[in-house]
Amino acid sequence: MRETLAALEAGEIDAGEAESRLAGYATTRAGRFDAARESRRGIPEGILAEGKTPDETADLAATAVSTTGRALVTRADDATATAVEEEVDAVDPDASVTRDDRAGTVVAHAGGFEPPSLDATVAVVAAGTADGPVAGEAAVVAREVGATVDRIDDVGVANLDRIGDQTGRIREADAVVVAAGREGALPTVVAGLVDAPVIAVPVSTGYGVGGDGVAALQGALQSCSVLTTVNVDAGFVAGSQAGLIARAVDATGSE
Repeated sequence: MRETLAALEAGEIDAGEAESRLAGYATTRAGRFDAARESRRGIPEGILAEGKTPDETADLAATAVSTTGRALVTRADDATATAVEEEVDAVDPDASVTRDDRAGTVVAHAGGFEPPSLDATVAVVAAGTADGPVAGEAAVVAREVGATVDRIDDVGVANLDRIGDQTGRIREADAVVVAAGREGALPTVVAGLVDAPVIAVPVSTGYGVGGDGVAALQGALQSCSVLTTVNVDAGFVAGSQAGLIARAVDATGSE
């Protein structure tokens, strides 16, 4: 506490950062940002844009940058992404902002921010092109945790040759995220081929009976291969879990 107050008095940090250090969160017009999430859980807080106005999301993102050095926004549409870019630039003109419109993510790093780097790889596998946005969200999150991310796309089970010629590459990863819709068979297939932890992400592609990710979720839960299953379209959760595994792998390797 004394160090924080001394830094505030010296002008090294502003009142918002001092509050976040002392309370563990920073209060904004849009809510309270969990500035201690990464130190407590090992993953940065994600700012979910769904249900928030562009201005509310941008306010939280700017607070994240000023208090933790970065912001991670998910489920952002074009208006929200633009608002985040403008607000972050206003608080830190040296900040870098990276948008992935397909994945719906916005990542902002303060000027001089050094992202973590782990000696671990996460393979993010998508069954089909339609599963790409969810896989992309998982990839962004795992990358922000510090893992090296290997994206492997369009390897669905409609043609097993497509996954067969990528199996060696997937086996090199320390954790694997597999996003698949329709009947969701790909996670089970991958989990039967590799010795790394596999995280299944059912995707809400498909239609008719079992559509909207229902069949994919049930298939993953009933998998005869050992894997972990997250909720439908939960790319953020899958990427976070894979990132935590990568942290553990990195920590073990450094001992």
